[in-house]
Amino acid sequence: MHGLSLRAACQILNLSRSVYRYRPDTAKDTPVIEAIQAVVEEFPGWGFPKVYKTLRRRGYGWNHKRVHRVYCLLRLNKRRKGKRRLPTRNPEPLAVPSMANQCWSMDFMSDTLRDGRRFRTFNVLEDFNREILAIEVDLNLPAARVIRVLDRIAEQKDYPEKIRCDNGPEFVSIALAGWAEDHAVHLDFIKPGKPTQNSYFERFNRTYRDEILDLYLSSSQVGDLTKEWMTKCNEQRHHDSLGDLTPIEYLVAAKQAENSSNAWS
Repeated sequence: MHGLSLRAACQILNLSRSVYRYRPDTAKDTPVIEAIQAVVEEFPGWGFPKVYKTLRRRGYGWNHKRVHRVYCLLRLNKRRKGKRRLPTRNPEPLAVPSMANQCWSMDFMSDTLRDGRRFRTFNVLEDFNREILAIEVDLNLPAARVIRVLDRIAEQKDYPEKIRCDNGPEFVSIALAGWAEDHAVHLDFIKPGKPTQNSYFERFNRTYRDEILDLYLSSSQVGDLTKEWMTKCNEQRHHDSLGDLTPIEYLVAAKQAENSSNAWS
């Protein structure tokens, strides 16, 4: 230390000698590392906030700082994509349904398999609790297939009051319009070039692509992977907008509140 004693060097640097001699005990972090790795292996697309909240839900009592320190040591922290966004001048309000089956959202996505074939997914989302109602995967999804999927959902959930969608050819077809009229379902078409009018689905599509399509792009078993992912999202993925509840937990809580209100009335 340039001829200085440890005491003198620490005084010059305004550093405690106990801090200088401190060596972290990395063995104490082994349970934290194993718990984090278990969550990340199960949900590879999740960032730190959801990983930390999942650990808390599983009963671990480690504080935010400790988990984040180990999370960064494992090099799991993700860099934010630097994407410039223009400010929205006149944002369209997106109404939050007060109960299930008031409004569904539906949309298509597409990707490519290892052999170069294009495939599509038809996705249906419940706006009330963000529950994934269906993800149909196939090389071709015409309007008749869309109707069959919607009828299959309605057998379990009943028909919604309205369905929000874009102006794709399958959604503006005569067949779907006739189906909607037969079941008293209002088709709520967003304005062309206004994806923010269907913000719930835009957020869902990004998550689905990040966690399934981008990670398993070469897998021809995307349908099986999607079914497993749907179950995890509906039963284990907690949402900030739902009070850190999963879609199923939020729906159950809403039904309990409704039953309690009816009992008092």
